[in-house]
Amino acid sequence: MTHTEAPAADAADRDLIGRLAFGSMAAQTLRAAVRLGVVELLGDTPRRAADVAADAGAEPQPMTRLLRALTGLGLLREHDPDFFTVTPAGALLHPGRPDSLASFVSMFTEPAIVRAWEHLDDSVRTGEIAFDTVFGTDFFSHLGRHPELSAAFNAAMSQATSETAAALPYAFDFGRYTSVTDVGGGDGTLLAGVLAAHPGLTGVVLDTAEGLAEAPDTLARRGLEGRCSLIAGDFFEAVPAGSDLYLLKSVLHDWTDDQAVTILSNCRKALPPGGLVLIVEPVLPEVVDITADAADGGATYLSDLNMLVNVGGRERTRKDFATVCHRAGLTLTEVTPLTAAAPFTLIEAMAD
Repeated sequence: MTHTEAPAADAADRDLIGRLAFGSMAAQTLRAAVRLGVVELLGDTPRRAADVAADAGAEPQPMTRLLRALTGLGLLREHDPDFFTVTPAGALLHPGRPDSLASFVSMFTEPAIVRAWEHLDDSVRTGEIAFDTVFGTDFFSHLGRHPELSAAFNAAMSQATSETAAALPYAFDFGRYTSVTDVGGGDGTLLAGVLAAHPGLTGVVLDTAEGLAEAPDTLARRGLEGRCSLIAGDFFEAVPAGSDLYLLKSVLHDWTDDQAVTILSNCRKALPPGGLVLIVEPVLPEVVDITADAADGGATYLSDLNMLVNVGGRERTRKDFATVCHRAGLTLTEVTPLTAAAPFTLIEAMAD
């Protein structure tokens, strides 16, 4: 059947395409809301759009239009004409909340992230990293040259990790171990959650100097300075010995298979007898299941494309993880969904 003979699309199909095409506009609407402090200015009671505009240093009519767009996205409610309140979802844009996603939204709508996506088709054709072509360097080197952007990235990663940091300590038997090294652990959010829940553990966070910049404050807030060391280093060169558990969350997906094998091989070299490597990442099914993936709206597959255009990594299936682990001298032993922090999965690997 040719395209001229195909049955007409129904309204739902057309609506789907329309919503997807408007997706980048929705993302920039969230970015504007965060930059203007809309959620903070609205507070807990209905406010007139003109009052919000005055407090934000904005014009009343455009602010009304922004608030109505946010209402259409489910982030605000309009109770009476021009009177708005914040929904539970919209409240996550408040930077003062412990579970805030404001920094996450700011980072993933940041031009440094978005511009490479304009060249997704080129990356698909060539397999090359679009970011490197657009900016003349790789993503992490770019962060290193721009301290404010690096700090924003660290804040975004901390917010993205907070749900996992709350769930992981109770989803895995850390009591079997004495020390855990969080490889590529950034500001220490994840390891702080683990150590706080397991007083018998000590820990190490390994990352670049830029990645560790906010880690001292994270540990100090939890009173963990005496139980956790910070080591600036390169996990492509070596991983510090001394722990019996090596933790990697959202690290391997940043890198190619060969690079992932190098990281895992360095963990394998540091691993004592009976030690374990614990990988925390999404695990893609071998075949896309729309029903199963509906909960996150296909976000893991978009993350996979983000790895392609911005850093050159990839999301992986269970078979993919088993392969890179095997190449690094590790055997994948358990794969368990982290249901309280979906779509993340716990992947356990031991020395061959």
